[in-house]
Amino acid sequence: MPIYLYWGEDDFAMAKAIESIRHSVVDANWASFNYDKIAGDRSESIIQALDLAMTPPFGLGSRLVWLVDTTVTQQCSEELLAQLESALPAIPESSVLLLTSRSKPDGRLKSTKLLQKSALVEEFALIPPWKTEELVQRVRQASGKMKLRLTNDAVELLAESVGNDTRRLFSELEKLQLYAGSSSPALNASAVANLVACNTQNSLQLATAIREGKQAKALGLVTDLHILGEPALRIVATLIGQFRTWLLVKVAIESGERDEKAIATSAEVGNPKRIYFLRQEVKSISSQQLIAALPVLLELEVNLKQGADSLSTMQTKAIELCQIFH
Repeated sequence: MPIYLYWGEDDFAMAKAIESIRHSVVDANWASFNYDKIAGDRSESIIQALDLAMTPPFGLGSRLVWLVDTTVTQQCSEELLAQLESALPAIPESSVLLLTSRSKPDGRLKSTKLLQKSALVEEFALIPPWKTEELVQRVRQASGKMKLRLTNDAVELLAESVGNDTRRLFSELEKLQLYAGSSSPALNASAVANLVACNTQNSLQLATAIREGKQAKALGLVTDLHILGEPALRIVATLIGQFRTWLLVKVAIESGERDEKAIATSAEVGNPKRIYFLRQEVKSISSQQLIAALPVLLELEVNLKQGADSLSTMQTKAIELCQIFH
């Protein structure tokens, strides 16, 4: 298919996919003639890209036209839509048109519907840090593609260490692959711990410290995360997701639900086996406490988005949250 639409916030994973297309499509010796990277935020640029995509390549290989950060799936005039409708079916097999955007395409737009019919659409979304099963699965898939054998405990430790940072995941896997060499045994958690900077000061541990009312530990974790450069809004997103999961599990339990699959469904937990551990985590707290924590977290998010100092604001709200669970 000569048309691709990539979108999402996982810049590294998207960049790898784009580079794969470029290597498979463009002959390196003819790249200056057959590879164009164009800003896609103006109608004139989009029309220019369409004209280039309909132009046969020079020399060997195919032509690649990349519309970067395009807005065509967010807003599109009738004139531009008409250009798209006439140009997209006319793009020859010898050309590839690639459109990328960090924003989710607006499914209501005619331009988006047209591209969904004409292009191969792929999402590159960051996995939420609290979805541990998905993070573990991604490590399994990535290590499998690199033919790097890891034990189950090594996979889990690596997922915990890198979180949803795709760039760091592949960097650490390359390091582990170099270390493993041609040795046949799978690398275990001990090997991963020795080679990977395991960030134990993570947002999920902060959530646990708050839930347990451990104010000193929570403040220490906030400081550590700040020193490590973890974005405050990402920390808050993890906290909101984790506390929301705990609340949904607690409400299901208090309503008398006993079936773990049913609880997992209502709490949007992918792996029902995780419900056993979530039960233990919420055993000594009430749904009222969890409900009280959410407005504090939402206020924290608003304050950060309005430009409040991240460290002092995080520290203040961490104290407020710990007092709820003390």
